[in-house]
Amino acid sequence: MIVIQARMASTRLPGKVILPILGKSLLARMVERLQMVSRPVSLIIATSENEEDDLIVQEAEALEVEWFRGSEHNLLKRHYYAAKLLDAAFVVKIPSDCPLIDPRAIDRVLDYFFRSANKFDYVSNLHPATWPDGNDVEIMTMDCLTETYKKATRDLEKEHTTPYIWENPDKFRIGNVVWETGNDYSMSHRFTIDYLEDYHFIKAVFEQLYPQKNNFSCDDILNLLTERPDIMEINSGYAGVNWYRHHLDQLKTINAGQTKQPEMQTTYSVF
Repeated sequence: MIVIQARMASTRLPGKVILPILGKSLLARMVERLQMVSRPVSLIIATSENEEDDLIVQEAEALEVEWFRGSEHNLLKRHYYAAKLLDAAFVVKIPSDCPLIDPRAIDRVLDYFFRSANKFDYVSNLHPATWPDGNDVEIMTMDCLTETYKKATRDLEKEHTTPYIWENPDKFRIGNVVWETGNDYSMSHRFTIDYLEDYHFIKAVFEQLYPQKNNFSCDDILNLLTERPDIMEINSGYAGVNWYRHHLDQLKTINAGQTKQPEMQTTYSVF
């Protein structure tokens, strides 16, 4: 089961998940890409109980995707109860800010997890990360998620769902999948959305690639950026920027080289 955590509230870009991409919402485009995963998976959109997130529920229903409403700030709790709702044995966490995620990256992580015959409690492609930011995949057993829900106490563990797991390798059997290219673009290429410039980057990528190939890959995006460096430049000032920068004094397994401060960028209008 894949849990997509989505809400309208965002400090830097409110309502980002319903911004338009080729006539559909960003969330709809992301769901479309998740439905291209090779393995049979169910999807559920986990949002908050806030009134403004009625729009998320309406979008989920329009997409014919299951939904769950829970805590606004305790995303770990929201994730846990969404998984319980569908009686999941294995839970995949995909953030709603990854509309360019390559289904092939998800396949790689899931294949590694299931081929390993109960060897792991948790597998991701994030520790260490090598894919371009925005290809975030995490899978865990329900037992792992349950223990995390019961024992995580810090605010950052509740807000970001899985830090309790990967910060405690002595408690969990943890695996990681690296990008088969041997490259590490995690700090240099940004395919996720948190700023207005990210939206314009994602919109440009879809406009260039989707009409010819709706299941375009990470490699297709990279080839486009080689041909069109002007597109990569749109949000290049935020490459390597992630939430780690706010908690370096609290995270044992993350160092300063795995995050950056945002650079100043030109501001674009959404429409």
